[in-house]
Order: sequence, then C-alpha cells, then structure tokens
Amino acid sequence: MRWITRQHVGVDRCACAWLIRTRIDPDATFAFVPSGTDPATVDGHTFDMLGAEYGHEGARCSFETLLARHSLTGDAALVEMGRIVRDADVPPARTRRPEARGLDALLIGTVDGIADDHRRLDATAPLYEALYRYCRRKLDEPPGPLAAPRPRLRLSRRVAAHLEDEEPHSPADAMD
Repeated sequence: MRWITRQHVGVDRCACAWLIRTRIDPDATFAFVPSGTDPATVDGHTFDMLGAEYGHEGARCSFETLLARHSLTGDAALVEMGRIVRDADVPPARTRRPEARGLDALLIGTVDGIADDHRRLDATAPLYEALYRYCRRKLDEPPGPLAAPRPRLRLSRRVAAHLEDEEPHSPADAMD
C-alpha cells in the first residue's frame, strides 16, 4: 500500500514510517507531498498532515493514533515509545520524558544534510528500532531504589563518631 505524508519528515513522521513498515504494512511505499496538500487529492493512506487519515487526535501524536487504530496498544514497549515520540514532537518546554530530548537531538543529527525524505526514513529507522528495544528493556527491568538510604545516626552523633576515629594532630605533624 502507498502511504503519503508531508515533505521534510521529522520525529513523528519518521516514527510513523518505522511503525508502518515494521508492524502494519511491510510492503509499504511512501510518497511525500508539499505542506497544504489536500489529502482527498492523493491516492493512498495519509498520515501526519492536515486532514490526514492518521493524524494527531487530542493529546495523541500520529504514531499513537496508528497504534490505537491498528490494535497495537497491547505492546507496552510501543505504547511507551509513543509517549516518547509525542514528547519529542512538541516544544521542549512541554517535554516530560528525558528520552524525548535525546530522541529529538539524535533525529536532528541524523537527518542533518539529508534532503531526500526516503533517505531520511532509511537513516532514522535504526534509531527507532533501538528506541523500541530500549523501551522493552526499560519496562522489563524493575525500578531501582528511589534514593540512597539515610544514615540512622543523628548528625551530632555522626560528627562525634567521626571525631573519635581521628587521631589528634600535633604541630609536628603539619611539618611532615
């Protein structure tokens, strides 16, 4: 099937293309149209463009819309990945997940100087594959401790214990 989106693909559109190729339509082909193109005038599934079949819905980004409509929300790693993609697709002030800024930075660095959108998708596919594996691992590992355990002694007792362990210093020690 043919999938159509806007030119100059970025975080969400590259993620959508990865998801389409790996989970929805392995034989997908992609076409890129100028911004403002009416989706009714093109032949194929449209995504992440104004009036697209698959676009932002409420707080969801296009990637999350694809997950929901293709019954892929049972994969917790894909759902977590969608949250990271959504956060990377908005201005940094609205980003909540630390991975989002990293994804945005890696994507910008990867596509910098690549004008052809097909080459951009090819270049970014390994990033999204790695992000998916990271999300699986993140969800499989138990959470670590929230903070280091606090000492049981009060500060005054810790200081006294510390001072007891020190040997007295004499002026002769300072000359050595």
